[in-house]
Parts: sequence; C-alpha cells; structure tokens
Amino acid sequence: MLEIKNLHVSIDNKKILKGINLTIISGELHAIMGRNGSGKSTLSHVIVGKEGYEIEGEILFNGESLLGKSPEERALAGIFMSFQYPVVIPGV
Repeated sequence: MLEIKNLHVSIDNKKILKGINLTIISGELHAIMGRNGSGKSTLSHVIVGKEGYEIEGEILFNGESLLGKSPEERALAGIFMSFQYPVVIPGV
C-alpha cells in the first residue's frame, strides 16, 4: 500500500504541492490527471526519490517511510518510474 499524508513540496521556495493526501491499496489502479504545471511530475519525482525538493509530510510504502531512502532503495522495494516511450540504447 502507498500512503501519502499531508505532502507539501517546494523547490527554491516555490510551493508546488500543497497538502496532498492519497492512499493506493495493493492491486488498485489509479490515474493522476491534471493540466500542465499542476504537479503530476513533481509528485512522481518525489515518490521515486529525485533530489532537489523540499518535502514535508509522509510517504509510506507498506507502512515504511520512503523519505529516508535513496532512489536505489526505493527501486529495490518496487517504487520506480517507467516511461511510455523507453529510451533505446544501442548495444544494450
């Protein structure tokens, strides 16, 4: 289960997310939709651990906080981003 509680995110003192709450139970499918600039990518980046954001609130995965974990630790736990059009690297 992924739980986001009262998540506030800013970058360079600019508030991007203001008090997001979300619970996704294992097996459920959710879509995050919104206009350009509404914070969808920021939410994804914060969940997977991209650096450079000022974060307040909680992000829990199966009851354990993700905020102290590196992106690699999050990926090993099953939290990562996948892109619709993957980058093809020749020879790999």
